[in-house]
Amino acid sequence: MDISFLGGPRPQRGVGVVAPFDFALDRELWRWVPDDVSLHLTRTPYVPVEVSLDLARLVSEHETLDNAVRTLNVIGPEVVAYACTSGSFVGGIVGERAMCEAMTRAGAVPSVTTSGALLEALAELGAARVALVTPYTVSVTQSLEEYLGEAGVQVTGCAFMGLTSHIWQVPYRDVVEMARRAVPASSAGGAAAGADALFISCTNLPTYDVIPQLEAELRIPVLSANQVTMWSALRRLGTRAVGPYQALLDESARQGPVLPEGQGPVALPEEPQEGWA
Repeated sequence: MDISFLGGPRPQRGVGVVAPFDFALDRELWRWVPDDVSLHLTRTPYVPVEVSLDLARLVSEHETLDNAVRTLNVIGPEVVAYACTSGSFVGGIVGERAMCEAMTRAGAVPSVTTSGALLEALAELGAARVALVTPYTVSVTQSLEEYLGEAGVQVTGCAFMGLTSHIWQVPYRDVVEMARRAVPASSAGGAAAGADALFISCTNLPTYDVIPQLEAELRIPVLSANQVTMWSALRRLGTRAVGPYQALLDESARQGPVLPEGQGPVALPEEPQEGWA
């Protein structure tokens, strides 16, 4: 009998992930990861603050990042990703770059953040105009717009939810409704008006299953916080993120899919069974 499998497990490459203390979508991150890569997650210390610019600053302090990355060093990941959108845009472009430098010093491996990965993804798609969906309050949403403006990206439309907690509980139907508000279809042909891409912010907002459906309806690439984070981190390993018909991950998807003339919005997928970021 062949028992060679007892010599396993197969070698795994590692991605270290630093997430805010209330991050609840570990399983969603894993859905983008190929079988030969493992995620190693650690979280920032708890602080009794609701989702806000203050919390974004607290969970992205360099001392916090340094301690988090050092907890991952013993595992030996090949890249470290900071999985929090607001925490990585709250300090602007200079602040985001400084975060990457701090994590790289602590771990001696390449580092990425969600907001840095967003700019990388927009450049990959040649998207200079973006519509936004966020679960945040006005002030946090405005900070994201300022970050994008600093990078030379024009915000063409925006819809936000005003939430300060329990963002991971937002159902897909609400995400889709906000996307339709941020990117109204033109009356002729149904193509998205004005935007080159849609970005759905916050790593604690479920998005995996709605991306292909929204791309079919809006006819533009749809990016999400968790998607760009995993795409950027895995790219640094020389491998690809896994995602069915998502334009960022599959060049053949960048020209479609499109809905037939006169067909209405696509049906929503089932809700995931799965904090803010």
